[in-house]
Amino acid sequence: MKKDNCIFCKIANGEIPSKTIYEDEHFRVILDLGPAARGHALLIPKEHADNLYELPAELAAEVLPAAKKIAAKMRQKLQCDGLNLVQNNGETAGQTVMHFHLHMIPRYENDGQQINWIPGEPSEEELEAVMRQLAE
Repeated sequence: MKKDNCIFCKIANGEIPSKTIYEDEHFRVILDLGPAARGHALLIPKEHADNLYELPAELAAEVLPAAKKIAAKMRQKLQCDGLNLVQNNGETAGQTVMHFHLHMIPRYENDGQQINWIPGEPSEEELEAVMRQLAE
């Protein structure tokens, strides 16, 4: 279902023009207007869900197959050396538009991007505690 005041709902459903590179019954894939690299695209479901937590399981099952199609096309047409898939949930995680979307960022040798994190150094006890907590 579409949400009336959601910009990504309007883009995904064709109400606002976009640089669309792919569309099917579930998704529209558009070029990001502030790309991290050449060809940076957003895979946006036509059905509204604020984030991964709210994304219906059936639609979630379609995300990766759609991304795989686009990734293959990016590798073939853009000759990228790699690809980042980035999906943020919540403001703390960097989500700025509250409509689930997957960033597909082609990567090129020496493109200058820093899409990563600072590795932590948890103790064995911390790892064990988290493992027990999540495995329950």
